[in-house]
Amino acid sequence: MTLHAPAHQTIEHLDRGPLDRKELAAIIARDIPAGSYVNLGIGQPTTVAEYLDPAAGVVLHTENGMLGMGGQAFGDDVDPDLTNAGKIPVTETPGASYFHHADSFAMMRGGHLDVCVLGAFQVSHRGDLANWHTGAPDAIPAVGGAMDLAIGAKNVFVMMNLFAKDGTAKLVADCTYPLTGLRCVSRVYTDHALFEIALDGSGVRVLETFGTSALEISRLCDVGAITR
Repeated sequence: MTLHAPAHQTIEHLDRGPLDRKELAAIIARDIPAGSYVNLGIGQPTTVAEYLDPAAGVVLHTENGMLGMGGQAFGDDVDPDLTNAGKIPVTETPGASYFHHADSFAMMRGGHLDVCVLGAFQVSHRGDLANWHTGAPDAIPAVGGAMDLAIGAKNVFVMMNLFAKDGTAKLVADCTYPLTGLRCVSRVYTDHALFEIALDGSGVRVLETFGTSALEISRLCDVGAITR
């Protein structure tokens, strides 16, 4: 697996440490095109909603049947009937609408979402995604809506830590966990670096690094040489 630098020089932030989760969510929010219809996966990706610019006109979709979701609700704004797919109370934006679960999945499968942001256990250099099962006995027993999102969305962004708890890289040559989708991930946002994946199999581009160099990222991920 070879990491390629983009046509411009990879941006390296060597004067700081890795991104924290809030910084990572803000970067993803920045990169979502204005006017997009977007689904934010359960867990860490839901935090992206807090950093979207209302003026950008991004419309958030949830698989449990809502279009026009806002950020997380607190205090008097909490409505127990108004939650995202992760059961977290959320707010609604002007013009929000509600619909049947089946209609929501039809939107996902029908190619109507511009972007989805998902977590992952592993992403391969070809853009293969593994994000629903690790083989552990107590792991989630089914893929849920992740497969529909991974295949149905026009662009799939992954938000994850670059390294697992045991220190192994989660950006890999080949996924060893059960796959959610093949050649579907176009961007990977991690605490140590941002990557762009060419879905034609031509490689991974390092866009930006935080607290380390692109060369060191290549070594730590065991993904081969970086071309510039």
